[in-house]
Amino acid sequence: MGVENHFDQHLTKSERRILGRLTTPGKIQAFLDKLAYSTEETYRCPLRVLRERVAHCYDGALFAAAMLRRLGHPPLILEMLPNHRDDDHLLAPFKRDGHWGAVGKSNFVGLRFREPIHRTLRELVLSYFEQFYNVEREKTLRGYTLPLNLQSFDRHGWMVRDEPLDWIAEKLDRIRKVRLLTREMVRRLSPLDTRAYQAGLLGANQKGLYRPGPKD
Repeated sequence: MGVENHFDQHLTKSERRILGRLTTPGKIQAFLDKLAYSTEETYRCPLRVLRERVAHCYDGALFAAAMLRRLGHPPLILEMLPNHRDDDHLLAPFKRDGHWGAVGKSNFVGLRFREPIHRTLRELVLSYFEQFYNVEREKTLRGYTLPLNLQSFDRHGWMVRDEPLDWIAEKLDRIRKVRLLTREMVRRLSPLDTRAYQAGLLGANQKGLYRPGPKD
């Protein structure tokens, strides 16, 4: 039995109709945008996200990867890595006509969808740089992981069970990482301006914002 068929066996008729409407990456993003942003530390599998209508960036990336898979894309996730004064962020990247795009759930306006117009993963991740900042207006993105194909976790039922999600997170910690900025680049970074800061936090769940500690 195919993985998608196994997933569909867990769905109600109503849930099948909902997923049947997610026919493009943009529609998957629109569905995620309507979900409440989770401030919990717990992980939700794609089936649970569908039923509970709540997700943070990790849950959202896995849900998007599962839905992109239904459209014929491999189920990929990628972790964007900040400095020690911010939280990481996960995306579900996809490729169309040789160019990368991404779907994501975020508390920040600018850390969500990207059209498939980026020639490389580095180019895709760098498109998030100006929008990747903390509550002290520091631009914090520093690197990213290579994509992880979730197909390797199919035997553990990651689309319908919460238990494998910790193993996926552990695998991301071990996967190869790519650095984006040199120390000199970091030293010259300017703080985010007030207008961009406020725009990026439009509609944000304040309880879900990462609060950095004192600077070293």
